[in-house]
Amino acid sequence: MSELRVASRYAKSLLDLAEEQGTLEQVKQDMELFNNTLTENRDLRLLLRNPIVKHDKKLAILRAVFGGKVSTLTEKFFTIVTQKNRESALEFIGSEFLNQFNTLRGVQMAEVTTATPLTPALRAEVEALVRQQTGLQQVILTEKVDASLIGGFVLRIGDRLIDDSVSFRLRKLRTEFSKNPYQSQL
Repeated sequence: MSELRVASRYAKSLLDLAEEQGTLEQVKQDMELFNNTLTENRDLRLLLRNPIVKHDKKLAILRAVFGGKVSTLTEKFFTIVTQKNRESALEFIGSEFLNQFNTLRGVQMAEVTTATPLTPALRAEVEALVRQQTGLQQVILTEKVDASLIGGFVLRIGDRLIDDSVSFRLRKLRTEFSKNPYQSQL
C-alpha cells in the first residue's frame, strides 16, 4: 500500500478520534508543530524513513523531541504508528491531517505566486477567484513573489494550477513560432 494512502487513513483516524474526544484544535496545533519540525529538519525525516533504525529507538526520539509539547493523544498516536512499523508514513500523515482538517472546516488552501507583492484589491480578487473555483467561502491564501514571472500570476488550488503569467505566455508563443508552417517560396 502506498505511503500516501496509509497516511490518509491514519490521518482520518486521528481526526475522527480527536473530534470524538473534543481535542481537535489541540491535535491540529500538534500536527502543525510536527509538520513544521519535519519540514525544517531533514535529519528527522531521514531517520523516520530509515529501516535500519529500530522502531523503539524512533519512538524514543519522537518522545524526546515532542514530549511535553504535544497532547497525550498525539503521543499515543505516535506510539501506535511506530508499533505498526509505519514511521515512514509519519511525514505524510502530518500534512494529510491538516488537509483533512481544512476540508472538515470548509477551508480552501491556495497559493498564489506573482511578480510583485499583491495589493489588498488584487488579493480580494484572487480570493474571489478561489471561491468561484471551489465553492468554499473560507480561503487561506499563501502569497509568494517570483520576479521571473514578469507579470500575471500562478494560482495553485489543491492539485489544480492556473498559470496566467507573462513568462508562460511567452513560452507558449515561442512554441507556436517553432511550429511555423510557413515556407518561403524563394
